[in-house]
Amino acid sequence: MPIYEYACMECEDHFDELVRSDDQVVTCPSCNATDVLKQISAFAVHGAAAKPSFGGGSGGCCGGGCGCS
Repeated sequence: MPIYEYACMECEDHFDELVRSDDQVVTCPSCNATDVLKQISAFAVHGAAAKPSFGGGSGGCCGGGCGCS
């Protein structure tokens, strides 16, 4: 059961909702409006499949990668 982010088109509130099925009606918790828009999750947009590389050396900056040692 995924958690989606929504924006209310009536009161402009942003909220998260646990969605149990595709036909579930989502309402704004602030004003009870059903005119809500599903947002793209920041987690999905910024997620990474692998650990980032910080210059190849062992230990990052103080491991000799930037010349500070």
